[in-house]
Amino acid sequence: MIPHRRRSAFVRLALLTAGVFTAASLVWGPASWDDDGRNPDPPPVMLKPPGPTPTPAPPEATAPADTDRQRPAFGAFLDSEAAGIARMQQFSRWLGGTEVRVGHTYLPGDVWSNIEGGHGFLDSWAEWRRAKADRMLVLNVPLMEHNEADVSDTAVRRLLRRAAAGAYDEHFRVLAQRLVALGATDTILVLGWEMNGTTYTHRCGPDPEDWKEYWRRIVTVMRSVPGQKFRFDFTPTRGKDAIPWPECYPGDDVVDIVGMDSYDMPHGMSFDEQVSEPYGLQFHVDFAREHHKPISYPEWGMFRNGDDSVYMLRMLDWMNEHRPLYNTLTDYCPHGVWQCTGNPRASAVYRAVMSTVPLPEPTPGPTASRASPASPAAPAPVRAPTPPATEAP
Repeated sequence: MIPHRRRSAFVRLALLTAGVFTAASLVWGPASWDDDGRNPDPPPVMLKPPGPTPTPAPPEATAPADTDRQRPAFGAFLDSEAAGIARMQQFSRWLGGTEVRVGHTYLPGDVWSNIEGGHGFLDSWAEWRRAKADRMLVLNVPLMEHNEADVSDTAVRRLLRRAAAGAYDEHFRVLAQRLVALGATDTILVLGWEMNGTTYTHRCGPDPEDWKEYWRRIVTVMRSVPGQKFRFDFTPTRGKDAIPWPECYPGDDVVDIVGMDSYDMPHGMSFDEQVSEPYGLQFHVDFAREHHKPISYPEWGMFRNGDDSVYMLRMLDWMNEHRPLYNTLTDYCPHGVWQCTGNPRASAVYRAVMSTVPLPEPTPGPTASRASPASPAAPAPVRAPTPPATEAP
């Protein structure tokens, strides 16, 4: 751990605990539907015609280089399709020009042709990735079609048996070939996320052994495609859920990153309990260290405990301490901070910590000055690609 990074973070955190909400109201005003930095009419999303990749235009607000080099790579899920790309620059401007280096999207899990990345779904995301060398593209990949169709455990066991025997290998070969052809050769692939839960058809619980064999087949097939440099992210949801997630771990040779989806849930659980619970945040960090893997947080945000500024503060500090390879906040209601107006206190904390332009010291009294930083146009509420993790009983 680099001391000056922690010292800088704690300065900001101390400022937050002392006066972030006062400062937020003085600097930005209350978060509401009238805040033109968050909720005006959305700008149109312009899809570019095929052709050579243009040189990206300079951003309107540029973060100091040393600040962004010190900051771990982060982003937010803003939309699965092209609108998510258009919103990243707006999100960056809302953060005072802080560079958003991670783009995060989900392949649809309805039919195999979409899981293969067909119909041009990946084109715009690959173009965004190619435009700058230090960007990361994170792609959640369903492992079964009809992935949110409430399929029974008995049916899932049958599907996993077929999958472990190679029945679905070709779909992942096609996906790998498509990503390589688009130049997105180093995409981070979050395969079968939240496999320890009950939400998805690609869950592990009905047959962990066949599930692990299926993962191994997918990674082997995708790595066999010439030109690929993929990284594979194993991401359970925090806690035990339906099955202890280490029982689904397929092996160090086929996992590059150990991730965790960690929302503020269940209701009434403190952050300290989220850290210490079985298979929780501390277990995750220790497990990854023992297996010599970096960590990630592909999904996180508010949930059962509402507009929880303490969770936000503690989660940001946790990530500053443990330095994940990347993190991406889920930015739709009830989880988010920019497109969702339901979490004004947590939003103020996130913006203060992540912004390139630091919050001023709060000035007591009604005569405090108001600053008016430039604010981006924010989009209409985003369609979520998938429901969040289910609450553990």
